[in-house]
Amino acid sequence: MFTGIVEEIGVVAELNPHDETGGTSLTIQLPAGSQLLSDAHLGDSIAVNGCCLTVTTFDAATASGAPPQFTVGIAPETLRLTNLGELAGGSRVNLERAVRADTRMGGHFVQGHVDTVATITRREPDGNAVTLRFAPRSRDVLRYVVYKGFIALDGASLTVTKVDDDEGWWEVMLISYTQERIVTAAKKVGDTVNVEVDMTAKYVEKSLSAYLLSFEETGAGGFPLLQKMVERMVAQSFS
Repeated sequence: MFTGIVEEIGVVAELNPHDETGGTSLTIQLPAGSQLLSDAHLGDSIAVNGCCLTVTTFDAATASGAPPQFTVGIAPETLRLTNLGELAGGSRVNLERAVRADTRMGGHFVQGHVDTVATITRREPDGNAVTLRFAPRSRDVLRYVVYKGFIALDGASLTVTKVDDDEGWWEVMLISYTQERIVTAAKKVGDTVNVEVDMTAKYVEKSLSAYLLSFEETGAGGFPLLQKMVERMVAQSFS
């Protein structure tokens, strides 16, 4: 579990598609003096551009003074669902360690399980902020994207400022502080990001679907109750 608050920006040292295990591994260098690996253990989880990956080796402090670095394994399913396969030496990535029990939840609950990839289709400055528009590869995720809701883009917790279900896109705005601390801010139109929608919406959808299905199977009048629930929510939104 993560918060979506990026701790560090790392640089890809190597993406090895055929490592000694026969799989794909990714080695990331950290800035000199980084504390990201100060409490690291083999098997720990670190989110790399929003993907929860397992640390297989790490070197927190080298005697030669070389920058600290760590290596993670990437499963074939992860390569299919994310844009990690597009990384190359020198690519910059957002990094966040898994939360602890005493971690402040500054962003939102992020699992590190990417739902789809989205492409930047518009980039528009707005004062010292910048608005980015994203079109997802899988439009199914749009039902979980709502105005002023949470969304994780490359692992960064951001707020949706606009969404258009018909045209298939949403927008976020990056303030100047955020632009300096996440790699997404430097991306251009045509570049991609990893997307994880708010998991709470998925649980609500599943629970409500099961509730309505039970009424449908028993023949009970569940829809009047649903109508009252919707009417109450609409009334509250206008109060």
